[in-house]
Formats: sequence, structure tokens, C-alpha cells
Amino acid sequence: MAFPVDLRRCQVLGLAGTAFLALGGETAGALPVQELLAPANVRAALGLVGVYFGVVILIAAWVLLGRLVRGAEPPSPRSLLLVLATWSAPLLIAPPLFSRDVYSYLAQGAMVDAHIDVYANGPAQLGGPLADEVAPLWQHTGAPYGPVFLAVASHLSDLTRGQLPAGLVGMRLVALLGVALMAAALPRLARHSGADPAAALWLGALNPLVLLHLVAGAHNDAIMLGLLGVGLVAALGRWPVLGAVLVTLAALVKAPAALGLAAVVVLQVRAGRHPARAVLTTGAAAAATTVAATALAGTGYGWIGALDTPVSAHNWALTSLLGRATGALLEHLGSDLAPLALPVWHVLGLAVTVLVIAAIWWRLRPRPVYALGLSLATVAAFGPAIRPWYALWGLFLIAAAAPTTSVRHRVAAVTGVLALATLPSGGPVDTGQLVLAVSGGVLAVVVLWQAHQAAQAPVLGHTA
Repeated sequence: MAFPVDLRRCQVLGLAGTAFLALGGETAGALPVQELLAPANVRAALGLVGVYFGVVILIAAWVLLGRLVRGAEPPSPRSLLLVLATWSAPLLIAPPLFSRDVYSYLAQGAMVDAHIDVYANGPAQLGGPLADEVAPLWQHTGAPYGPVFLAVASHLSDLTRGQLPAGLVGMRLVALLGVALMAAALPRLARHSGADPAAALWLGALNPLVLLHLVAGAHNDAIMLGLLGVGLVAALGRWPVLGAVLVTLAALVKAPAALGLAAVVVLQVRAGRHPARAVLTTGAAAAATTVAATALAGTGYGWIGALDTPVSAHNWALTSLLGRATGALLEHLGSDLAPLALPVWHVLGLAVTVLVIAAIWWRLRPRPVYALGLSLATVAAFGPAIRPWYALWGLFLIAAAAPTTSVRHRVAAVTGVLALATLPSGGPVDTGQLVLAVSGGVLAVVVLWQAHQAAQAPVLGHTA
């Protein structure tokens, strides 16, 4: 049955969703090791159900909010930012959700603080309770992050003296700062691209993936995207050098953001600067920023070699899936080439990525923000590793510059699927979790169908 939709109802519904997420995370989230080792009980099962229920409710609230944004009197950007703050509030005090990466960040920060080469050694080299929290897969793996993020993690480690609760809160605040920068950049980027600022905020900042993985999961992708967004905003105005500096800082958090330098160059050319001068200015600013940031961080240039950090054996990336399938087939046929299947597919994925990105920029040069969004989406799609939050690399800028409503609808559909793709703890899947996941999926279908029905009904109320 269709029900009235207004901004306040969406705000309350989404708040209920994130509140269920926070409560369920107390027993089903990515908890410290000692709590995970405790015997499974009814509370843990209820927590898992609560998390799935919260995700479904949050998606429903977001879908209904999207209907208001597309309406005759859409909410103002300021009202949407208030909704974002309201929905985020319960997650600020929740345990980490959907991934244990935040523990890796803290351990790597402590390693830098202890003058251990974080690119040559994994957290196991640090030892102690903090290193024990890192997922076994990454215990002996060097950091794949740039010196800017490791400097932030190091300062946080020094500030919190290695205390886990304080470190988790600090890392979540860093992620929240990144989300705030994303939200600040989106309206300006949307106006530049001829898109609706409210629609950009709805898709790019209020997106469930942002709340689930950047806020609740405290992933460093948040600060990467925040710096990238404000860097592009600076490049839109009269500060192209500042834009290049900020985009480079984003790339020194996670490398994919380096593609943003191409957008900075194009924006300068569109503003009337000679192409050669734009390239030289941007390149010089990027090089100087890289040298200065690396020197200040004191981590050296090991981050360049860390760009090929190994991925998990069971990663769902397209090239990894094809590589494993090809390897299994060759092994079945008795071929000695089976071990080469995975690396060959990864190289092919890289080649496809380069070709697709070149085609995107050739066709969409007049729309650099949109071209950058599609390029980052291509990197995520054809790379050797994929996680649901990687989709945000491209989605953030596609939200700001999508040329049509149908593009936003397709991106929104991908969001709904990916929001249900990761288990609450990010740990191994067992039969019980699969049953709960399927149940959550069924519930999601029911709730989203009701939201769709509501979207077909006349709006009975609206609050801006």
C-alpha cells in the first residue's frame, strides 16, 4: 500500500535504519578479536538480523528521498545535508561494520610511529594486541596506501597512544571529514556540469554505500574522494595549482585519484590556458606535492612498489574470476600454463582499462568531471580487486555530472545491489549467515517494492 512521503518521514526512516545498523553491529559487526572469539549466541544472531534489517530500511528511505528530489519542489541542498548528518549520527558510535580494514589502518599508523617500514613489512612485524586485530590475510602484507594517509594514521596513533577505542573513533572522524568534503564539493561540481545539486547530493553523498562503508566502515576512500572533490572545485575557479595539489594529496591516499590530474588539465584548457602550459603547471605542482608529502611523512617511496599489493585469492573482481576459471580449465586439461592464467587476465584487465579510459576522454573531453567519474568506475570494474566501496570512486563524480536521469537510475540500482553484497563482519561466510543474507534480500525486495508503489502515488506532504 502506498504511503505519504515527505522529507521528515524519509529522515526518520533512514535514522531508524542506521540505528538498527548500530545496534546490530554491537554483536555482528567487525568486533575486536576477543569479542569475535566469544561463543555464538542468540544475541549475535539477532544482531545480524538487525544489521540486515537496518540496511533494507536505509535503502528504502534513500529511494523515497530520491522521489522527493525528483519532485516539483525538491529539498534544498541544506536540507539534504541535515538528512545526511541525521542518518550518520548513530553510525559514529557503532563498531566497525562490513570490514576489518580500519584495524589495518591503525596498525599501519602505529608501525610508522614505531619507525617500521610499513611497505616492506605487514602488521605482524608490529606485534601486540593492535596487530592481532588485523585480518589474517593482511598480517604479512605491506601497506598499499600513500604517504599522506599513513602520516594521518601515524599522527592518530601518537595522539591515541595505541588505544583501540580511541583509535577507532579517530579513524571514523577522519572518514567523516572526507564525507563532509565530498558533500561540500558535490553541489559546485553539479552546477558546473549542468546537473541538479540536490540530485547530486542524493546520489553522491546520501548514497547507502557512503553511509555503510565510508562512515560505518571508516574506509580511507572517504578522505581520498573528499580531497579529490575539493581539488576539482578549486580547479574550476582561479586556483588550478591548488586544485592540482589537492588532487595529488588524494592520490597519495589511494592511487586511483591520480586520474583527477587529467581533469585539472582539461579544466585549465577550457578556461583559456594553453594546453602545454596547463600540463606543465599541473605536472610541476603534482611532483612538488609528492616530494614534499613523502618527505614530511617519512615513509619513503615504497608506496610506488606497493601499488601491486596482492589481492585475496577469492576476490570477486571480473578479471580474477576469469583468471581462476581459466586456470581451473587449464589445470583440468593438464596444461603447465595454469599458474599463468590469473596474471595474464590481470594484465588484460589493465590493458582494457587503459583503452576504455582513452576512449572516454576522447569522447567526453568537454565534460571532464563526468569523464573522470567514468574512468574511475572503469578502474574499479576491470581492476584485480573489487569491493563494494570501490564503486564510490566513480559514483561520486557520476552523481555530480550525470547527463540524464536514466544514468542516475542505473547507478542507483547498482547501489541497491552492492549495499546488500557484504556481510556485517566482513569475515568468512557460514551457512547461518547465508540464510540470514537471503532473508535480508527477500525483505529488501518487499520493502523496495513498497517504496516503488509509494513513488507512483501523489505526494501528500512535503517539508523543505
